[in-house]
Amino acid sequence: MITLYDYDASADCYKARLLLAILKLEYNLVPVDIHPGDDHRQPGFLELNPLGEVPVLTDDGVTLTEVTSILVWLAARHDASGQWLPKDGLAAVTQWLAISARLAASIGAARMALAKTEDFNLAPLQTEGRRLLRVVDEHLWFAERNGADWLLPSAHPSIADIACFPDLALCEEAGIPLLEFPAIRRWLDRVKRIPGFTPTAGIFPAAPGI
Repeated sequence: MITLYDYDASADCYKARLLLAILKLEYNLVPVDIHPGDDHRQPGFLELNPLGEVPVLTDDGVTLTEVTSILVWLAARHDASGQWLPKDGLAAVTQWLAISARLAASIGAARMALAKTEDFNLAPLQTEGRRLLRVVDEHLWFAERNGADWLLPSAHPSIADIACFPDLALCEEAGIPLLEFPAIRRWLDRVKRIPGFTPTAGIFPAAPGI
């Protein structure tokens, strides 16, 4: 049985929950109280992940402690179709997973700064977040011009879309309006319409009938 150690407010944890839901995988959810509980600093959790970070996923005797490795593992092991981690798109997936980490380090960190859960310098995080949003928006605009709906030039979404989705969807909580990024807004709606999509705090389902 898969077990996910999860903090509900974490965008990285949501990425894991979202892919688990889309793949229709059964799993045990173990809440980890980060704020204010500091459960991630307790000896039992540190035995799972000495870095004291979530998410952590265990599956068939394997323990994974970083979200991109969790997404790759789930897609490689549990998606028989191979569409979520396409062999002919591995290089592109890897690049977008790296970009997702940069989105988390800028937009995600800005969200934590505004929520007062971390003492970060907000302005440079927002500046970098806007720069990345422009890059992603331009990529998606050209993709749409070429008939593609997703980050990869494929008819099916990949874990690249799952990895980038939460921080882009929550960028207004980082003080970065989405109004000037129309291609991202359209892509966010497409992700919300993937069968099995599940919302989380601050991220709502797609509006019906649109």
